[in-house]
Amino acid sequence: TEVPVPKRLYRRGLGMKRAVTLKENWEFRRLYQHGKSTVAPAMVVYCRRSKTGGSRLGITVSTKLGKAVVRNRIKRRLREVYRLSLPHLKPGYDVVLVGRSRALDLPFSRLLETFQKSCKKLSIWEEQP
Repeated sequence: TEVPVPKRLYRRGLGMKRAVTLKENWEFRRLYQHGKSTVAPAMVVYCRRSKTGGSRLGITVSTKLGKAVVRNRIKRRLREVYRLSLPHLKPGYDVVLVGRSRALDLPFSRLLETFQKSCKKLSIWEEQP
């Protein structure tokens, strides 16, 4: 089933808007320390209620997983998983996805399923958008 994608999330060909991404180190650290998390073979998902009211995404991939090309591919796959799942996510949460080695080889449908299960464990998934 194809999920409609909100258009406000992206600028023309430039990726996600800065307002919907976590960039600063202190934002990631705060989420790691005070947020809830679940672990799966392909990713670790951290979430916390957002102070800004909107939902934001942060993605991190360790240099242990490979050179920049490999890490960027994992980031692109995780970003797309988030984008397709956004209509089902409860609004007002900061989410950090930590890519693991299985995120590279796992079929995309399984990656999407893994993210969905993790979000359900964290109680941020809504069946009806």
